[in-house]
Amino acid sequence: MANDNTKRPGREKGEILLEMRDLKIEGESDDIWHPIIKGINLTLRRGEVLGLIGESGAGKSTLGIAAMGFARPGCRFTGGSIVFDGIDMLKTSEEEKRKLRGSRISYVAQSAAAAFNPAHRLIDQTIETETQHGIRDSKSAVADAVDLYGRLRLPDPTTIGERYPHQVSGGQLQRVMTAMAITCRPDLIIFDEPTTALDVTTQVEVLASIRSIVEEFNTAAIYITHDLAVVAQMADRIMVLRHGKLVEESPTREMLSAPKEEYTKSLWAVRGLAKPEAHSDDTILSIEHVDAAYGNADKILDDVSVRIPRGRTVAVVGESGSGKSTLARVVTGLLPPSKGRVLFNGEPLPPALGQRDKEMLRRIQMIYQSPDTALNPRHRIYDVIGRPLNFYHGLTGPKLEQRIVDLLKMIELDESFIDRLPSEISGGQKQRVCIARALAAEPELIICDEVTSALDQIVQEEILKLLLRLQAEFDISYMFITHDIATVRAIADEIVVMNQGKVVEQGTKTEVLSPPYPAYTELLLSSVPEMDPDWLNNLLQKRQVKSE
Repeated sequence: MANDNTKRPGREKGEILLEMRDLKIEGESDDIWHPIIKGINLTLRRGEVLGLIGESGAGKSTLGIAAMGFARPGCRFTGGSIVFDGIDMLKTSEEEKRKLRGSRISYVAQSAAAAFNPAHRLIDQTIETETQHGIRDSKSAVADAVDLYGRLRLPDPTTIGERYPHQVSGGQLQRVMTAMAITCRPDLIIFDEPTTALDVTTQVEVLASIRSIVEEFNTAAIYITHDLAVVAQMADRIMVLRHGKLVEESPTREMLSAPKEEYTKSLWAVRGLAKPEAHSDDTILSIEHVDAAYGNADKILDDVSVRIPRGRTVAVVGESGSGKSTLARVVTGLLPPSKGRVLFNGEPLPPALGQRDKEMLRRIQMIYQSPDTALNPRHRIYDVIGRPLNFYHGLTGPKLEQRIVDLLKMIELDESFIDRLPSEISGGQKQRVCIARALAAEPELIICDEVTSALDQIVQEEILKLLLRLQAEFDISYMFITHDIATVRAIADEIVVMNQGKVVEQGTKTEVLSPPYPAYTELLLSSVPEMDPDWLNNLLQKRQVKSE
């Protein structure tokens, strides 16, 4: 067995590990090359965490993965240099770069669901890189993976690796991916929105674990995020990017206290949206005493009752595994309840999707968390939006195309998007297309499952304003599943708090978000990161004192 590279010599804290000088990267669209990264300089020292922030399309992820000497398909390096620990990543061979990737440079992707092979167990995928690189044999690699699962607060760390990706929650899958990146004890880890899919309580644990492991192994990290409060807890230094250029760079505390550039100040000021709550006695959806489970497993939902008023928004909040998405599956007919019933406009909904007629299907639509996995990469936007228009309304030909254009305008995109593929538009634009696809059915209720969690804060606010405008125009009701309390304040009229498959609190937004709080609601609210670099340390200390 090779030596454990946690003992690798020459990992003295503070030495320069990565340098980029005047880096330029271009991307191809419609056979035309255009600049993505426009001459950026970057220096990263051993043991340092560098935060990259900026809105969607700023070039954060492109710059991050460039540290591996990698440019995405359709992109190319056109200038500058990337030197990792003395190795010129733009001049060295592909074979040498492959040896570095995974062993000395690791990458934690934003979408764990898209990154795992669904046909292989988690433990096999976790240890694959270190066994292939000869860092550990299989037995010791498994033992180390189990140890990392425990450090990352995964449930049943000794057995969770035996599961397949679809058998764990999104938050758990993201933590397994983090363990996978850490197994080789790399010199550099690129974290690309690693807590996006996590609820606030799990996020606290994962942030603390990541920071502890980075410090313990003197690992350098590039931390890409759109969450300013999160980057405040993780980064020693922050770089602000926009349109492929560096806007501002400074130590974290300095930037938080006194950002110099107007664009940086605008990032600090977003998410001030707060919808005044409204009430309605007209109920569109009633969930009555529902139990649900997957197969013969224990109940996921236990005696759940929820009411959705017509034309209003009910936010469903809770930790990963609390039953939020399972409740959505029950409403849509994807998971028939084992007990209880769901009423729509006062009439019982058939429990299974296959029992519902076309009109029932039309009235309830769903928008998913990840537009990358919700959109077929081979279908043009014309096909994505056009299919429900044809299926539900029988539109074809010029009428179909005109309605697609109308829907694009409704979501504030122009008709030039009609022939594009999902790969040719940004994350925020993809989510707008998913909204248009749901609107094409002309539904009365839309279930929004974490629809803004993968988006930067500026785009999040745009999407929330869009949803509010559409609700006002078309009297749409929303069941809004989220772990983001700022989103709840922005969009909700009422709030349902779930924990371990049960409703522990529900009421108007004012009632639920005003003290005194029940213990579980207090836990959720106290776990929302603040724009204070000491927030995480203070929170962990308070919880340590309470536990003692």
